[in-house]
Amino acid sequence: MSPVTNDFTPPDPFAPATLGPLSLKNRFIKAATFEGVTPGGLVTQELIDFHLRPVRGGVAMTTLAYLAVAPEGRTDDGCMWLRPAALPGLKKFVDTIHAEGALVAGQIGHAGPVANAKKNGVPSLAPGKLFSPVAGKFSKAITSSEIERVTDDYANGTRLMVEAGFDSIEIHLAHNYLLSSFLSPKFNKRKDEWNGSLENRARFARQVVAAVRDAAPANVAVTAKISLNDGVPGGFKPPESTAFAKMLQDDGHLDALEMTGGSSLANPIYLFKGDAPRDEFAKALPKVMGFGFKLFGKKFMPSYPFEEAYFRPMALDVRAQLDMPLIFLGGINNLATVQQAMSDGFDFVAMGRAVLREPDLINRMQEGTQTEGNCVHCNKCMVSIWSGSRCVVDFPNPIVTSGPVR
Repeated sequence: MSPVTNDFTPPDPFAPATLGPLSLKNRFIKAATFEGVTPGGLVTQELIDFHLRPVRGGVAMTTLAYLAVAPEGRTDDGCMWLRPAALPGLKKFVDTIHAEGALVAGQIGHAGPVANAKKNGVPSLAPGKLFSPVAGKFSKAITSSEIERVTDDYANGTRLMVEAGFDSIEIHLAHNYLLSSFLSPKFNKRKDEWNGSLENRARFARQVVAAVRDAAPANVAVTAKISLNDGVPGGFKPPESTAFAKMLQDDGHLDALEMTGGSSLANPIYLFKGDAPRDEFAKALPKVMGFGFKLFGKKFMPSYPFEEAYFRPMALDVRAQLDMPLIFLGGINNLATVQQAMSDGFDFVAMGRAVLREPDLINRMQEGTQTEGNCVHCNKCMVSIWSGSRCVVDFPNPIVTSGPVR
């Protein structure tokens, strides 16, 4: 969809739509939200059930998160990573969602400095030596040869996802994961060809996008999630983020861009807005770390007032300068917000917390029985990723997994 013109007629969000080679039954996508139910990094029935709920509730496509391309690219040892052992479970996952009449996207990435090297048992990689308070270790500065190896890992992971039957691949270029940390002037302090100008800092991300597109057949969509603003002083922000989006459009490898913000490394609440669940995080962390979080958590995790469509001003700047399809994300809780996004010229909306609490919200909106979601933006679901992601207001107890799907 092109930027809005005077004769523009907003599409019906509940009507069928096209995303690259794909035909979706509507314009609603379940956003990638880490599920926390993959012990051993393999598909479980609980993971399948997690995605079945919003699929049966009306979304056209659900996004499996987060699929690491290498062992050191996992966020921790409970994160799924793409290797032959994961293939049977991924096939069952995709087949189950397809049987419900929905499509499946998979979010592919490398956690970089966000990875918990202590739990993963392998050093984390970053543009340079960075300290991880979660792992209590320094990341390793990635070498040029390792950059090429990781690029190949993305291509190999894509091929495995294609074999599993995924309809779409979302490349994670946000939140100061590895590729995003290269974009950030704050975290990329290298003295070589991978730093300096935006073009240099974007080289790694752009070559990964090209590698993924080359590895994916024409009938598989390829999208990317980018940060509009890291929410960190000295970090990646407009106008560079808009310029980067334009680079990705001009490269011609993507079917759509999804826009987000925040830093899992330095300011995760910027992504969510609303209350900062500092007490809950302090209780969930190991004793020493929890004590430190109580003392300094307010600096690491400030609260931001919640408002509907909180990324809209920055996203509109991108919409005005790009012609390619855009997926709108961030604080979508009301039907009016969805309709505004369509009027603004965005092509799809991605929803996370709203359908985590009410998986059938889309169906209710389409039926006319509900126009506003009941999520209160307490963000306590953030902490539940270690015990099975869920709305803890409605489901306070941890999820017990039954083991990998065979």
